[in-house]
Amino acid sequence: MAFTLRDGVRLHWRLEGAAARPVLVLLNSIGTDIGLWDRTVPLLLPAFRLLRIDARGHGGSDAPDGDYSLAMLAADVAAIMDDAGIGQAAVAGVSLGGMVAMQLALDHPARVSALALVCTSATMDPAAWNTRIETVRAQGTEAIAAMAVGRFLSPGFTAQHPEIVDSLRDGIARQADAGYAGAGAAIRDMQLADRIADIAVPTLVVTAMLDISTPYAGHGEHLVSAIPGARHVGVEGAHLPPIEAPGGLATALRRFLGGTKAVEAANDTLFEAGLLNRRRVLGDEWVERSLARRTPLTADFQAMITRIAWGEIWSRPGLDDRTRRLLVLAITCALGRWEEFALHVRAGLTQGGFTRDDLKEVLMQAAIYAGVPAANTGFAEAQKIIDMLEQDA
Repeated sequence: MAFTLRDGVRLHWRLEGAAARPVLVLLNSIGTDIGLWDRTVPLLLPAFRLLRIDARGHGGSDAPDGDYSLAMLAADVAAIMDDAGIGQAAVAGVSLGGMVAMQLALDHPARVSALALVCTSATMDPAAWNTRIETVRAQGTEAIAAMAVGRFLSPGFTAQHPEIVDSLRDGIARQADAGYAGAGAAIRDMQLADRIADIAVPTLVVTAMLDISTPYAGHGEHLVSAIPGARHVGVEGAHLPPIEAPGGLATALRRFLGGTKAVEAANDTLFEAGLLNRRRVLGDEWVERSLARRTPLTADFQAMITRIAWGEIWSRPGLDDRTRRLLVLAITCALGRWEEFALHVRAGLTQGGFTRDDLKEVLMQAAIYAGVPAANTGFAEAQKIIDMLEQDA
């Protein structure tokens, strides 16, 4: 076990991974230790050397009495980086860890190359945190353990993983009261909101769809708007993505921290080119609705098909749009992909891509080569679209 001694306080940390890889510092939420990242670490190790840190008052670190501050916790991280031989690194922090990461970037800018701020905020309700601190100091961490874990994880995940829920609850209940209360004071007293505009490193803001503690609205959105050039990504789950959404979080971190500007620029160019083709073929209204329906689950898939299917295939000069449209109708009819079939029937008829006679001939041909039942359903699905278009006319 590795420890750093700062101002008489022992701070526990762990460095793992190939020495040649770029370093990523991982910081934890209040009430958790370096085990918070256990489900995500295997997905990050192929790309990074990882420095995990137990904040003072947590895990294997000492828990001195009194109020802590974000400046104190950030200085702890800098001291640990010194002992680990790390001059500069990307830093990813969850909740309190994200607040410490922002403070580190402001107080020790030379130590931070990039930030990933996960389910965190630059401002919280001081009165609510003061009440929690007073409860812990009077009754111990067990008094708030169930409440805290109830905000950490989504109801669905909680129901499916009682072993994780109970472990988290037990961890908080057994945490040193002084450690939890001291870290709570750092959250209560933080002064980040008026300073984060000075953060000058690439920053990714990660929010979770079911997070009730630091949702995008009121928290993540302020980080995105205040930090110059900050980017945003959403993941599934609630307040602790390293536990509940390790795949989505690891993908976001690796893409943001491991990508190059040239690759990102190329992907953006392909996406924009594909979007032009998609709008031309399907119409602006449908494309806008499709983009608005993107979720953390589907966003990458939507980006991929826009870049490749629409950007690459629909831009090839070997066939004109009408021929490609009719090919899509024949293929989707033969495969029974009726939702896609209906989409392209509607788009083709409303965009002037083909005539009703063209549609009829495709389905007649499909009856021979794909079977009469497929063509029969195709005619029925096409007629529904035609009827709706006539009603709307």
